[in-house]
Amino acid sequence: MCGIVAYVGQQSCASLLVEGLRKLEYRGYDSAGLAILDKASGETVLGVVRAVGKLAKLDEALREKPLSGTVGIGHTRWATHGRPSEANAHPHLVGDVAVVHNGILENHLELRAELTAMGRKFSSETDTEIAAHLIDLELSRGASSLLAAVRGALGRVRGAYAIAVVCRKEPDVVVVAKSFSPLVVGVGEGETFAASDVPALLAHTRDVIFLEDGDLCELRATGVKIERMIALGDGSPTSAATRVVPVERKPRRIDWSPAQAEKQGYKHFMLKEIHEQPTAIENTLRGRVLLEEGDVNGAEIGLTEAQARAIKRVVLVACGTSHHATIAGRNWIESIARVPASVELASELRYRDAILGEGDLVIAVSQSGETADTLAAVREARRRGALVLAIANVVGSAIPRASDAALYTHAGPEIGVASTKCFTTQLAALLMAAIWLGRRRETLEPARALELLKRLVEVPTAMRETLEQADAVAKVARRQIVSTDARDCLFLGRGLSYPIALEGALKLKEISYVHAEGYAAGEMKHGPIALIDAQMPIVVVAPDDSHYEKIASNVQEVRARDGRVIAVVRKGDSLIGSIAQDVLVVPFVHQELTPFVTVLPLQLLSYYAADFKGTDVDQPRNLAKTVTVE
Repeated sequence: MCGIVAYVGQQSCASLLVEGLRKLEYRGYDSAGLAILDKASGETVLGVVRAVGKLAKLDEALREKPLSGTVGIGHTRWATHGRPSEANAHPHLVGDVAVVHNGILENHLELRAELTAMGRKFSSETDTEIAAHLIDLELSRGASSLLAAVRGALGRVRGAYAIAVVCRKEPDVVVVAKSFSPLVVGVGEGETFAASDVPALLAHTRDVIFLEDGDLCELRATGVKIERMIALGDGSPTSAATRVVPVERKPRRIDWSPAQAEKQGYKHFMLKEIHEQPTAIENTLRGRVLLEEGDVNGAEIGLTEAQARAIKRVVLVACGTSHHATIAGRNWIESIARVPASVELASELRYRDAILGEGDLVIAVSQSGETADTLAAVREARRRGALVLAIANVVGSAIPRASDAALYTHAGPEIGVASTKCFTTQLAALLMAAIWLGRRRETLEPARALELLKRLVEVPTAMRETLEQADAVAKVARRQIVSTDARDCLFLGRGLSYPIALEGALKLKEISYVHAEGYAAGEMKHGPIALIDAQMPIVVVAPDDSHYEKIASNVQEVRARDGRVIAVVRKGDSLIGSIAQDVLVVPFVHQELTPFVTVLPLQLLSYYAADFKGTDVDQPRNLAKTVTVE
């Protein structure tokens, strides 16, 4: 879950690399560092600067020890092997080689023991330093080039990696490679880039190549050379027995603008992204909603009508916030498409002998399209004969590439670690998938489909109206959570409001560090009611839907035990609004669409609680945006 940048060109690259790392700091912020090759004196110098903490610390270190040169690599770290320290920070320097790495080398212990027995000395606790030693060893044994040395070294390792390497003996080259961790190459005029994610490249180029597992790439200012390591035997791209073939990958144009990845006057990226949601939903729906036909344009989905009719079961797979979206998706698929559906945590599904196969449609949901557990679940599902539809935000990312079909959310870059706009656009994609399946399977009447789609098109307007209440939500956050120094919070919801309760609880604990739990309100009497007292805020998601009377009863039970109720209610509510201490008001929408508006006050509640408490909203402790390691 670390961030990598690399540059080969004509510009002095220290500030350019730091700028790229700043766009990737959501991926990790325990430490950071640069390695730059400088040929100015006639003799190539490989300079390395590292610092513990966020990028401001690296800026300070570079002021004390400036680096110059036009070829370099950079890294921002989220610790896996070895605690955050300068010794464990990347890049790792061994001999003439410097390496940065994202991922985990699973056989690092045996390799470390082997290298130690050869007399090699280690200065860190990281698995990455092992890769640096292996590359240096290949060069000492006469590897013909840095590319050949990296290829030989990677043939020894097992696990996940995205790696970038420079060597003092080849000062015009950066070699990068990937397996199971994201890496993107950017192609410019007289310069070439690489990074873990697209936002790091947008200020310089929008022409990118998404590397695939097993790819090695030699970056020069004049362009790129890509080869692929193909495993012999066990099918793993990191198998020691491999053959190498050259490959051509054409650059793809990315339509995100650099401005989309900037704060644009908002205090935090998260607040900006909360307010971007109405526009993000419009982008997700654009070209897909066919009101005249009362249908969804399924051309991008990539499944045939015959495949849709043959589906016997849908299995939705995701992690974290995306998992909460799939719970709503399950409800829609069952009620709209009338297909049996189940929800699975990818981190659990991949490690059990799940029954998957022909007749199953697996819908894999991931913001980045790179989530390690979800990617592994996709590969296993396809191996067993299931169809896989990916829902992701990043075009060309690993999960869509590994799937049979893909539906992109087009939310634009999401920089805040706590996901907001990607969650609601995932909801929109899942609802459209349910409608498309329902029409293909003739379980959804055209009139009902048309009604749902008309109301879905109106959702961005309702979301904008909801977001106008941000100041009122801020006052509730200060009064109910911050001023009372609340340590615990309970979120309750029923039906489609249950996943919203889960998501509200996750947001609060992610960024404000207040312990919070989301529950199906019908389960309150099966345990959580024991926790309720006058010190605990209880957030109840209570739109005017078919569950309203039941959730109103739950609110009465909470109030009978002196719980402090914050209720999300529809405008004009007179029952729950009269007994709750505070109400967060949302406009009326079709009851199937309530999650799009009820989640917004909960995102804002968490944001303002965290901001008032002074926590790091965009980069909460111990979290990274994209979980690409186990």
